Amino acid sequence: MSLTLRKLSDLTDRERLFVDVTERAFQRQVDDLCALLGWLTYHTHRSDRSPAGFPDSVMVRGGRVIFAELKTERGRLAYAQEKWRDALRGAGTEWYLWRPSMMQEIIDLLTKEA
Repeated sequence: MSLTLRKLSDLTDRERLFVDVTERAFQRQVDDLCALLGWLTYHTHRSDRSPAGFPDSVMVRGGRVIFAELKTERGRLAYAQEKWRDALRGAGTEWYLWRPSMMQEIIDLLTKEA
């Protein structure tokens, strides 16, 4: 996990509203939303025993596979996460960086058909 953070002054007013939401709480929200919408999901609970940088969530429904890296409003991608992002996008898969302030965009994306 990256220890660097985006500066609070770099956040939009909307992003500042969500600055106290933890990654764990956000992960639960995304997992609950996926369950509600019928997505099969995977989340590594002990990432310290997994390859560095692998996305937080993998979601499958119908003909779609989505990889998502979940970050707090201030969290930044680590180098290993950027490598996975580039590799997955290069392979033609859907890869996203999601933050708590993006919940409406996430809902729209997960309700879109393949």
